[in-house]
Amino acid sequence: MPIYSKTQVFGQSTPYLDCLSHASQLAELDRPVLILGERGSGKELIAERMHFLSPRWEEPFLKLNCAALTESLVESSLFGHEAGAFTGAQKSHEGYFERVQSGTLFLDEIATLSLRVQEKLLRVLEYGEFERIGGNKVLHTNGRIVAATHADIQSMANNNEFRHDLLDRLAFDVVHVPPLRNRDTDVLLLAEHFALSFVSQLSWEYFPGFSERAKSTLINYSWPGNVRELKNAIERSLFRWGTPTQEVEEIIIDPFASPWDTDQHKNTPNTPKTSSEDKEETNSLKDFKTLRLRWELEQLEKAMKKCRNHQGKAAAALSLSYDQFRAIWRKRNQINNTPANTDD
Repeated sequence: MPIYSKTQVFGQSTPYLDCLSHASQLAELDRPVLILGERGSGKELIAERMHFLSPRWEEPFLKLNCAALTESLVESSLFGHEAGAFTGAQKSHEGYFERVQSGTLFLDEIATLSLRVQEKLLRVLEYGEFERIGGNKVLHTNGRIVAATHADIQSMANNNEFRHDLLDRLAFDVVHVPPLRNRDTDVLLLAEHFALSFVSQLSWEYFPGFSERAKSTLINYSWPGNVRELKNAIERSLFRWGTPTQEVEEIIIDPFASPWDTDQHKNTPNTPKTSSEDKEETNSLKDFKTLRLRWELEQLEKAMKKCRNHQGKAAAALSLSYDQFRAIWRKRNQINNTPANTDD
């Protein structure tokens, strides 16, 4: 696996290997590049890879999350400012374009930049020059810009929310980072990597591995939060599992899920005891619930057969969310006396 700087890139799926190959080819060119991908898909890793495979690899690699700062702070961070340029500016400050020298500047979430900052950025891309805030001296930079966003930046440009001319300059070429749901073969590889990295923090001597049940959960989940969500789920699951000598059985994807069954209702002290007639009525209601549950499970089983036991596809075929599907699927032990296997 390719290693650069302090970062390792993991992936063996075709979509991800194609993405890495594209980024590696662009690394050699001295042109701006735009990286598109969902949140948590690893856009920053691609940018870092491009820098360390480029002729600029010995120069600085700087990164700025444009969405994390206000317009004034972004402008000051990028271009710097002179002393007295605004309230609180007691001394002059070098911006990223000065500090990057001949290295690479990664601008994450570039679609959040204001139109005014976009105009100044366009000047840097076209002429390699800029001025500090409050200054009148023209400064120059030889840094390469690699930008990224999860937004539909083309639609933003069409709606005059992003400058077309800046987009044209940024997008000499575009690298598309595939979401984790399109990288099926990478899920377990990444999960084991995150687990191995986390066991030392738990003071475990080794990682015992994932059970087949846990692997099935990992593979069948759609991971809308991508690699970042997977990493959090793995670390959370190991922490809660707490048994360093046994395979991890359960993957905790949703930490907000209540551990209590909200469907169960207990009688209050003021409720009178149930008569025989009431008990019969209650049993009838339970039988009805059982019949309904049996029917629901039959539909799920038909969908599973049709979708070759892929729970995500089966849920979509039934117009259910994945969580809705799993909630019903887990209730099979109410029908059968055998323990439920939630990972078929």
